[in-house]
Amino acid sequence: MSQQSRPVYLKLRDLIAAGIIEGRYKEGDMLPSVRAMAAEQGANPLTVAKAYQQFQSDGMVAVQRGVGMFVVEGAAQRLYRIEREQFLREEWPAIRDRMERLGIDPADLLQSA
Repeated sequence: MSQQSRPVYLKLRDLIAAGIIEGRYKEGDMLPSVRAMAAEQGANPLTVAKAYQQFQSDGMVAVQRGVGMFVVEGAAQRLYRIEREQFLREEWPAIRDRMERLGIDPADLLQSA
């Protein structure tokens, strides 16, 4: 599934996951409120809530009623591992196949970076 055809809540989930992995949202940090994230991303608050719910279901964030959602300890390492495995399993094969079709040598990519 291309990035453009993915549901908005999954795109938001990817954005939040990247923020956790990259340290923008550290363990113990509170995520932006649903309304704040919706305004920042130009998304419907219900869509943001759905993305947040996914993180809660996966045990990556904890809810403190009346306060907000907080990144739990170990979330960054778990997300990194999950995202890496997903990339290698789902995205890399298509990239590798396209590179082969186009005659792109991986060494050439490393030299041009």
